[in-house]
Amino acid sequence: MRSIWNGAISFGLVSIPIKLVNATESRSVSFRQIHAADGGRIRYRKVCELDGEEVSQAEIGKAYEESDGTMIPITDEDLAGLPLPTAKTIEIVAFVPAGEIDPLQMDAAYYLSASGAPAAKPYTLLREALKRSDKVAVAKYALRGRERLGMLRVVDDVIAMHGLLWPDEIRAPEGVAPESPVSVREAELDLADALMATLGEVDISTLHDDYREAVEQMIAAKAEGGAAVAPPEPEAEGGGQVIDLMAALESSVRAAKEARGEGGVAEVTALSPRKTSSSRTPKETGARKSTSKTAAKKAAPARKSTSRTASGSGTGGKAAAKKSTAKTTAKSTAKTTTAKKTAAKKTTASSKKATPRKRSA
Repeated sequence: MRSIWNGAISFGLVSIPIKLVNATESRSVSFRQIHAADGGRIRYRKVCELDGEEVSQAEIGKAYEESDGTMIPITDEDLAGLPLPTAKTIEIVAFVPAGEIDPLQMDAAYYLSASGAPAAKPYTLLREALKRSDKVAVAKYALRGRERLGMLRVVDDVIAMHGLLWPDEIRAPEGVAPESPVSVREAELDLADALMATLGEVDISTLHDDYREAVEQMIAAKAEGGAAVAPPEPEAEGGGQVIDLMAALESSVRAAKEARGEGGVAEVTALSPRKTSSSRTPKETGARKSTSKTAAKKAAPARKSTSRTASGSGTGGKAAAKKSTAKTTAKSTAKTTTAKKTAAKKTTASSKKATPRKRSA
């Protein structure tokens, strides 16, 4: 790979000659601008606005524009003469845990290649020190006319550097979050967790650009004189509409399981049902049965009395009443006689106890 910058890593008093190589490349399909009427290529010409003549790249320089439009020419010699220690050096300033670097600061990525045999030993020393410490190095370097911030870490057996934005270049997320307060229920969080677990993890290396592949296939078809690929059927519009979040989550979990071949239905924890007559506790059931039995017992004598009274009314009622009165009188007379006999027996027994026995001489 072609290097884009040559310099050294400053690691305390250790200097490591390195070459900077781009670690990424763009694979996106690019287009040219054409004249829609005849297909002619549209090109840009660099023209001097003072004399109107086209200027070649060799004749173009740099300048800083003041607020009033005044141009201050800046040459490469002016930039090279700046008293910056990072002009040709990646200066390590600190070692920090990787978690302290905000991913929002991440910019371009580079590989650092050891330049020459003498650089192999210090290069390996820094690489192994980074591995063992489980930290990343924060460094400053200059590239393309400006000083930048970088982060050095180990990728396989290579030291990689990520360009970082300066902290003051990160905008605060003001006015981005929902303005109105929103509450999320535990059941919704449970379904979101279930969806995350169902989707699972993925090997990033297996992901690819579907849009780019579709564009390439369309270009190939048109190059062969064929028709353009028919666009897919548009999905039902759902943007801005109020949706049932629980139903959407359940459907998402179900679809994710089906896509993974698991099938089945999303498991959702049901809410506790309200108590009905069929869901009474044993105690409640027993209490109700006991109450009903007591009421039945109380009601039984009343019903018997009522039936007797009802049977006593009418033609045979008087005769039944006379018989009942006679029986009652006989029973009371018998009870009185029995009581008198019992009292007499008690009196006799007590008198016998009270009389002392005669002792023999």
